Amino acid sequence: MLDTIALILSIIGCANWGLVGIFQFDLVAWLFGGQDATISRIIYTVIGLAGLWCISLLFRRGRYGCDD
Repeated sequence: MLDTIALILSIIGCANWGLVGIFQFDLVAWLFGGQDATISRIIYTVIGLAGLWCISLLFRRGRYGCDD
């Protein structure tokens, strides 16, 4: 369950970075009152932690078809 949540949050983060890169539009900042707003910073932090958690998926054996 935690893996699924982390993947969803990572996808949201990737979509936001795509918007920033292509359109110079930060969706999180727009929705929650700017990059310096407390809630925006919390969301950025949670998404960053989710991305770090997803790194662990690369090193797990026997799950998600990664059996060698």
